[in-house]
Amino acid sequence: MSEFKFACPVCGQHMKCDASQGGSVMECPTCFQKITAPQAPAKDSKFILTGTKVSEKKISVRGADSSVAAAAKKPLSAKVFVMIFAACLALGAAFFFIHQNRTPAPVEPPAKTSRQTPPAPVAEAAPPKPATLAPPASDTNWTLTLDAVATPEAAVAGRIHGRDFIAERAMFQSGLLTLRAGAHGPVEFGVLINFAGAAPEALAGKTINVTPDAEKAATVNLRWKDDSGTQKQSYNAGYAMRLEFGALAKGRLSGKIYLCAPDPEKSYLMGSFNAIIAKPKPKTTTPPPAPKK
Repeated sequence: MSEFKFACPVCGQHMKCDASQGGSVMECPTCFQKITAPQAPAKDSKFILTGTKVSEKKISVRGADSSVAAAAKKPLSAKVFVMIFAACLALGAAFFFIHQNRTPAPVEPPAKTSRQTPPAPVAEAAPPKPATLAPPASDTNWTLTLDAVATPEAAVAGRIHGRDFIAERAMFQSGLLTLRAGAHGPVEFGVLINFAGAAPEALAGKTINVTPDAEKAATVNLRWKDDSGTQKQSYNAGYAMRLEFGALAKGRLSGKIYLCAPDPEKSYLMGSFNAIIAKPKPKTTTPPPAPKK
């Protein structure tokens, strides 16, 4: 028997084969591939034959070139795969570390524009007005001699028929000065001074002094309310009054008053006022009766 050598087409391993085994399938001892052995070469041939992988065509390589061709077809070893896999893991870990430790860029607040509406100013609450108090009733406040007393600048206040009084409204109409509590309706608590129809222009800037011994002066009417209803008390003499009128301004007549009535309850009022000038009430005329036919 004559033997010959041939190369594995996968890993290049040289294998021995008997001439009678040409064309048979053998297993490579190195890569364990199924190899078909070539036919025995001629005796004077200098070529090293190459087997054929099962289902592949036969490849022949001349001389030393056959080992290079076999090496080119050799697959990558498991060590090379392990190295490539380890390198991929290292790159992935590095990328994850850099991404996790990256400092985020600061977020800038939105730029202010001219369209933004400024906050509305908060209005401060106005301080409450101090309450007007009636001066205490005493012989010092009530006197029929007004030469030595001064009229206060505060709003008109005092006592009427034993009750504390504060003037909430002052009005001058058709020669009648009214200082009253309440703003509307009939006068139920207050003082009415009648100047017999005098116009406000005739009284502006003048001072009126009334002493208790005057025979007749402007009529002073006191009004108050009790369980029986609205009560009235009138005086045209026996009282003391100092009335200082100011100038006319914007439909008002200002002034200061100190008035003491001769009643047993010692009614009085004193202070400043700014009376509204109201239009005179229209006169009503009764038409004459129709002649009888």
